[in-house]
Amino acid sequence: MLPPDKPSVRLPLSKERILRAAVDLVDRQGLSALTMRGLGAELGVEAMSLYKHVANKDEILDGIVEHILGEIEIPVPNSDWRDAMRRRATSAREVLLRHSWAIGLLESRGMNGPAVMRYTNAVLGTLRAAGFPLDAAAHAYWLLDGFVYGQVIQETNVTAPASSTSPNSTTAEPDEPAMDDYPHLMEMVAHAANATFSFDQEFEYGLNLILDALQVNVTAKD
Repeated sequence: MLPPDKPSVRLPLSKERILRAAVDLVDRQGLSALTMRGLGAELGVEAMSLYKHVANKDEILDGIVEHILGEIEIPVPNSDWRDAMRRRATSAREVLLRHSWAIGLLESRGMNGPAVMRYTNAVLGTLRAAGFPLDAAAHAYWLLDGFVYGQVIQETNVTAPASSTSPNSTTAEPDEPAMDDYPHLMEMVAHAANATFSFDQEFEYGLNLILDALQVNVTAKD
């Protein structure tokens, strides 16, 4: 006779487990799917069980921001500012491509959590230690974040040109524009279709331009 199956062991509920489940749920179904009932179902518990570990949905949203920022590499003390900002921007892009829904939350949930404050302090501290005046450090912080956010939004939303629209096509269907009327657009379509084009290249190009421009704040001080 076979021994009876052992009952499955349910992991104890905790705030950390709730937050991880919330991130997984939103990654799959979007932020609108994040409800207390839906999160309870994700964890296999009643929604009321969650309130033993979190006060409300707002605490979960704040916790998600902490979780996401905790995945991003932050500068270490005494690091070269350009290398630190490059690594930070590259890491942020990678994290947000996994969780692109989080961009709005990062800007709307405030700066009260320890991960948020640690992240912001490390970035600004690196810039200030490199000789950036306070206003220039603030500009650099927002500029780099804006660039990363915009890059991620483009990467996650851009669509390829319609296959029926060939750069070499000159014949338009009724009610369709003649492509010959838009030579610069078609030139760009052909460029984007080239095998050498990549989001990584575009990101590096833009990041280098920004870092070169920010370098002026340091060299001007010298």
